[in-house]
Amino acid sequence: MGNPRGVKRDFAALERRRLRAGRLLAQGISQAEVARQVSAHRQSVSRWAQELEAKGLAGLKRAGRAGRKPRLSAEQLQWVEGALKRGPQAFGYATQLWTAQRVRQVIAQQFAVQFSRRHVWWLLGQMGWSCQRPTGRARERDEAAIRRWKRVRWPELKKTPKNTAEPSSLSTRAD
Repeated sequence: MGNPRGVKRDFAALERRRLRAGRLLAQGISQAEVARQVSAHRQSVSRWAQELEAKGLAGLKRAGRAGRKPRLSAEQLQWVEGALKRGPQAFGYATQLWTAQRVRQVIAQQFAVQFSRRHVWWLLGQMGWSCQRPTGRARERDEAAIRRWKRVRWPELKKTPKNTAEPSSLSTRAD
C-alpha cells in the first residue's frame, strides 16, 4: 500500500531489515519464517533471497534515493533564493510582487528548465517561502466610487425576496 501521504520512509531502517533478513536466510531459515520475523511480505523476502544469492549481502544494501532526480541542484536553488531576495524588479518586472509565473520564467531563463506553476509553488514552499498578500492598496483606487457603488449600485443588484401571499410549494406549515 505504501506510506500515507506526507510520511517519509526511513530508508536506513528498511536497509537494516533487509540485511537482517539476509543474515537469517544465510542461516538456512525458510523464507516464510524470515518474513514473519522481519515483518515483511513473503514475496519481498523471496526477492531479497534472489539478490542475496546473486550479489551477497551487498545486494541488499540501500539502492539510493527514491524517485526522480531533481532538475535543479542545491546550488541552483540557492541562486533562485537569492533572486527572490533581490526582487522581481531586478529581473525587469514592473512591480515588487513575485508570482509563481514570474518565478517560473526566471528559472526558465536562467537554467533552461520548464516547471509548471504548481511545481514552482511546491519549490517555494520547500525553500520556506509562502504566499503573502501585498500590504498596500492600489494607487488607482477610488474610495468615493467604491462607497457610491456599495450604497447605490449594490442594493439594485442584490436579490430580495418577493412579497407574495401564496405559500411556497415547499412550505411545511399547515394552513
